[in-house]
Amino acid sequence: MGKSIMSLGGWLSLLMCALAIATMNGQVRSQDKLNFTLLETAVPIGAVCLDGSPPAYAYVEGSGNGSTNWIVYMEGGGWCVSQQDCLNRSRTYLGSSQPQYTDQRGVSFTGILDSYTEFNPYFYNWHKVYIHYCDGSVYMSDIDQVDPSNNLTFRGGRIYDAMMEEMLHKGMGHAHNAILTGGSAGGLSTILHCDRFRALFSNTTKVKCVSDSGFFIRGEGELANESGRHFAQVIATHELAALLPRSCTSKRDPNLCLFPEYLVGDIATPLFLVESAFDTVQISNNFIYTVRGGWGPTQWSNCFNDLAGCNSTQTGIIKDFGAIFIETLLKLNNSWSGGMFVDSCYLHTHILERYNWICSPSLHNKLFGVQTMGQAIADWFFEGSSFRVIDSDNVLPQRCRAPDNAKICLAPSIS
Repeated sequence: MGKSIMSLGGWLSLLMCALAIATMNGQVRSQDKLNFTLLETAVPIGAVCLDGSPPAYAYVEGSGNGSTNWIVYMEGGGWCVSQQDCLNRSRTYLGSSQPQYTDQRGVSFTGILDSYTEFNPYFYNWHKVYIHYCDGSVYMSDIDQVDPSNNLTFRGGRIYDAMMEEMLHKGMGHAHNAILTGGSAGGLSTILHCDRFRALFSNTTKVKCVSDSGFFIRGEGELANESGRHFAQVIATHELAALLPRSCTSKRDPNLCLFPEYLVGDIATPLFLVESAFDTVQISNNFIYTVRGGWGPTQWSNCFNDLAGCNSTQTGIIKDFGAIFIETLLKLNNSWSGGMFVDSCYLHTHILERYNWICSPSLHNKLFGVQTMGQAIADWFFEGSSFRVIDSDNVLPQRCRAPDNAKICLAPSIS
């Protein structure tokens, strides 16, 4: 794994953390909340949400030395696995841009999208785009036919294309630096679209991708069987088999080609993975009740809400998942040379959270220096610094939220 020497950015990050964390503790300033803009021009080409409403995005224009740099963030939110599931989803925020779902919500531009230098000294003045996720197919589907019985439209791939075209009209094609990123399903979509995003720019543009919590593993044994069945349903419902990367489908069953472990080795564009070994969504959606005897969310609600509520059996199950997750990542060593930041936080998604962006709890004060998540990604992007670190010291998950005591970044693990 590449060792990173602490740069000026590292000291800046530590200083900003000390100054800012006392006032942030989960708070979002009113200026951070932006409303969505509907992309009405996408409707005639059929680039619409599940319910047929226009796609939507929020945008902050770049300024100063960031006026030629762009970050495009793809929102996450799972996926739908059947016609009925997608129909239900079409009547929610994650399947529609209709005002009753989006007008009162707003978008928080924090973390990597923050416009405040104290929280985001690296990218604060870049053009920043937040794409609303409303297709349920990780921005990949493209089915012409609309079922008249439910009026569902499966057009995630068209939404992605329409959004990229809109940003090119705004000047993104002239960027000096560009990042495609996203969290959860948006992180998986970042992996799937990374090389396509690179192709939008000239060879003189520095283009890289950052996937946050998008590395959904296939796993092993019964976990592999269940996760495989689950992704096969997604692929069938959205007719994705012919749309997934040929680098994967030409070599193996297309039903495996939503799993990043079979994708990242063939991605030519530099890719950085931000992950937690104890990803709460992967544990709750697959691991606990497919591998461990049918336990569902009801039995786990106290444990998911607070690690202090986990009993010894639940702690052991979480620990087992972490070992499988890290083992899956380590198998990439011979086929992949991208960046990697894997902490031991008990959470899902990192880079839009101010605390995790600037305080990186479980990697703080490692042998690599005071290396925060923001600094690691910035050094990797600007300086080409190698950064591949897995927090394998902590075999139990960490509580990674802003502590009451603002002087510390590292919270204790469960015991």
